[in-house]
Amino acid sequence: MPSDHPRAIRPEDEAVWNPEKMGKATLFRSERVMVGLNCFEPGQEHALHAHDGMDKVYHVLEGEGSFLLADEEVAMSAGVLLVAPGGAPHGIRNTGTGRLLVLAILSPAP
Repeated sequence: MPSDHPRAIRPEDEAVWNPEKMGKATLFRSERVMVGLNCFEPGQEHALHAHDGMDKVYHVLEGEGSFLLADEEVAMSAGVLLVAPGGAPHGIRNTGTGRLLVLAILSPAP
């Protein structure tokens, strides 16, 4: 994790790709917020889950897939943003043929 903040970050340069499971990279962390990347190869997913007392913002940087929201799926592509308030079931699935890179902001930090 970069520790020389404040500085400009190009998130895609920090991506961690793993052929076995979703890759993760932490870009910044404090007691108040965590900023990270979720990196999905085609077919990978982050299963439906929820965080009590923690809000999460997802912003799609590249690729396409689906946000999993309780009992529905919502299409996602570069530029789309989703806010998952604390307690709301959410997840992500890469349904595209290329890589999916998603910026994740969690507050408070886990």
